[in-house]
Amino acid sequence: MIQIRKSATRGHANHGWLDSMHTFSFAGYHDPRYMGFGPLRVINEDTVSGGQGFGTHSHSDMEIVSYVLDGALEHKDSMGTGSVLRHGDVQRMSAGTGVSHSEFNHSADEPVHFLQIWLFPDRQGIAPSYQEANFTPASKRGQLRLIVSPDGAEGSLSIHQDARIFASLLDGNDRLQHTLAPGRGAYVQVARGQLHVNGVPLDAGDAAQLTDEVQLILENGRDAEVLVFDLPL
Repeated sequence: MIQIRKSATRGHANHGWLDSMHTFSFAGYHDPRYMGFGPLRVINEDTVSGGQGFGTHSHSDMEIVSYVLDGALEHKDSMGTGSVLRHGDVQRMSAGTGVSHSEFNHSADEPVHFLQIWLFPDRQGIAPSYQEANFTPASKRGQLRLIVSPDGAEGSLSIHQDARIFASLLDGNDRLQHTLAPGRGAYVQVARGQLHVNGVPLDAGDAAQLTDEVQLILENGRDAEVLVFDLPL
């Protein structure tokens, strides 16, 4: 079964400095139909104005992944980590027993556009930790590049959950196929462009949720950038 979530049906919050689209219930947006998918709890598509950002705040017992699409995202946290991330950079922060952090637009005048992703960990009370890595366009073009996994396979970021996240750039005749094991589902989030997911056309911001499917097929991409989540259900 495939369930489509069109971009325009997502929750929307505009705070002036922040324009955010919520795939799942978040903050002031609540819809009991969209509370997550397996351990995947949040996908927010955030655009932050120049010089603005999220001031220091705290999290616990959550795996937080940021995927930068455009601009520069400046990260600081209570573990002493500081970094500026750009397109192709991905960060993973395990909040564990508790961590404070801030995320700001590093540019004074250009917006930063990124996906903020939260997943529940497979256990509580772990020590907080941080990782980041760059995944080049060449490593994602025409293939599913593993960027997050439970064991850090293939140079991916490691996460405390039996979940895998792949990133891909598709165009033209690219056709990708991914097999889903029994008891697992897939969530496909289109970050840019257009493509077909199991024959269904999707545009930027759209998503597809797959359950009780054996194969995930991505094809007919037009300047598409997409994230694929392989999740336990």
